[in-house]
Amino acid sequence: MTETARTLWIRHPLACADERAAGGVVIAGTRIVEAVPAGGQPSQAVDETFDASRHVLLPGLVNTHHHFYQTLTRAYSPALNKELFPWLTTLYDVWANLDESQLALASELAMVELLMSGCTTVADHHYVFSGALLNAIDQQVETARRLGVRAALTRGSMSVGRDDGGLPPQSVVQDEQTIIDDSQRLIERYHERGDGAMVTLALAPCSPFSVSRELMQESARLAEMHDVRLHTHLAETEDETDYCQRLFGMRPLDYLEDCGWLSNRSWLAHGIHFNDDEVQRLGRAGTGIAHCPSSNMVLGSGMCRTLELEAAGAPVGLAVDGSASNDHSNLAGEMRQAMLLGRLRYSPSELTHDAVIRWATRGSARCLGRDDIGGLEPGQQADLALFRLDELRFSGAENPLAALLLCGAHRADRVMVAGRWRVVDALPCDVDLEALMARHDEAARRLRAAL
Repeated sequence: MTETARTLWIRHPLACADERAAGGVVIAGTRIVEAVPAGGQPSQAVDETFDASRHVLLPGLVNTHHHFYQTLTRAYSPALNKELFPWLTTLYDVWANLDESQLALASELAMVELLMSGCTTVADHHYVFSGALLNAIDQQVETARRLGVRAALTRGSMSVGRDDGGLPPQSVVQDEQTIIDDSQRLIERYHERGDGAMVTLALAPCSPFSVSRELMQESARLAEMHDVRLHTHLAETEDETDYCQRLFGMRPLDYLEDCGWLSNRSWLAHGIHFNDDEVQRLGRAGTGIAHCPSSNMVLGSGMCRTLELEAAGAPVGLAVDGSASNDHSNLAGEMRQAMLLGRLRYSPSELTHDAVIRWATRGSARCLGRDDIGGLEPGQQADLALFRLDELRFSGAENPLAALLLCGAHRADRVMVAGRWRVVDALPCDVDLEALMARHDEAARRLRAAL
């Protein structure tokens, strides 16, 4: 006989992202089992309660795109004030020297930073594989499991180097068979399926200008065979559009479709430069978009057509992107950026704080192919983010939910993943932050010194 899971009522939050759970949620094991209406009580007796009367309750935030290793090259002087292509060519030579110990520290710091911002599902797009960095994804799986976060990890790749007209140096380019063989190994070893999966794997050739057509096509075939998702950068800049038209004779989305990627199995980072017809095609296909507002601003890439994409049927999620183009890993902060940037394109009545919270939770979950996270209704995984409004920035705020974005929330007080508290009193559990930062800073200095 199995022991019945103990129940916990997150009781009467100050505000809640879901009106149906305004009285809180009841958790048993790893799931939400009841949403309590405003002023109500659980339908059955509970074992424990947590007084949330000073907290704003959200579903755990879900990140859809990042490059953990880039935390080692934040605010790197030679790459400042550049657009995407020259920014990349400057930094590729630095990243080519990454080793496994540096990546491990970069991944841990990025995951902890995300977790502290209320993010319960972290995502990474790692595509730098050199002779000193062959087991990057294995390390990231180990780190995610140790920290107790959900992780959507992708086996990225680059197969076209500078010798063949691509941007990356040859030292981080791999041949197609090596990439496919390792992708299959990682899927078979780590990919979890079904509700509650803690680690999922996807295939993620870096971009049209760093991989071959054959690799794009073979990745799509392998993803369908193993029923995993596909991810890549697409339509980030006009330079990319020009590159695709010059090399392939077609626009980026046409090339993507030609390679077998235009489907609801795929989600794309950035997705800025789509025309009206392409927006509709993406919507019909159900292809997701990872919106990266801070990165788009830092690199001057442009503004994503978020509301049109969403209206057409394309899932829209939120992402911090790499910490060398953001330069932080704070998903709560990214919500504010998404709202402010979006209001340069849309009216405030169209792009509301509620819409952005939706992107950061349920929309992001859809991009990752998940329907068991991103919400507060019964049956969802017990992934929660609770924010207190007790800093100077919140003083005088009348609407607690809107205040998270308008006043600039950046740090969660409590974070729960799969029914377990992973942040308590604004600090991550079982992590020595001071020691982690010291080791990480030393790794960054060592990486720069290798040039």
